[in-house]
Amino acid sequence: MHILLSNDDGYRAPGLQALAQILQDDHRVSVVAPERDRSGASNSLTLERPLRVQQADNGFYFVNGTPTDCVHLALTGLLDDEPDMVISGINAGANMGDDVLYSGTVAAAMEGRFLGLPALAVSINSFAPDYFSTAATAVKHIVDKLRHDSLPSSSILNINVPDVAYDAIQGFQSTRLGNRHKSEGVIKQQDPRGEMMYWVGPPGAAQDAGEGTDFYAVEHNYISVTPLQIDLTRYDSLQSLSDWLD
Repeated sequence: MHILLSNDDGYRAPGLQALAQILQDDHRVSVVAPERDRSGASNSLTLERPLRVQQADNGFYFVNGTPTDCVHLALTGLLDDEPDMVISGINAGANMGDDVLYSGTVAAAMEGRFLGLPALAVSINSFAPDYFSTAATAVKHIVDKLRHDSLPSSSILNINVPDVAYDAIQGFQSTRLGNRHKSEGVIKQQDPRGEMMYWVGPPGAAQDAGEGTDFYAVEHNYISVTPLQIDLTRYDSLQSLSDWLD
């Protein structure tokens, strides 16, 4: 297959390189990724300035924009022919529960799905991973499975992998998104001129993290695979909302 890879950690990220390396053995791989770390960019598109694309010595394209920009450009004119699939990652740091609302990794996969292609978002549960190879091997197995047994076209698979050797993995689990506690407060500091500045605080700890959630699976050394959908409509509330509006 022809696979488009992107991420939100930037085109130099080791997770992206590990994923490209393992997939190139069996597939044609095109890489279009941000020129720098754009973690937390969510689904933002750059509309107020033009985007520029350059190519690194290893053939990776890099863009002065967001992860969504990268996938959008790749699928609407940058690449000569359309890929068969979009994979975003491997992100350093998990994207579980509420994280998917902010994640540039998940957003890149969503953009691929918006534009009609099957899409995977892949993260590993460490900000300084030792086992990118575990996540890369997991993706290879899933891609091989998808070649012969496809999923509904409306789905995005959000994959989170424990940072352990592959031999320590207990298996794959189908999971739902858990939830975190409220985020911690902003961190206030003064700059050298005495002006206040603020850092966004750390995310909250896992709250809804019981069996069946992505948090629980990864904690117990399972690879968590969560199907996501783009349609955010809460259908079970439509009638009650209609009654309320009447």
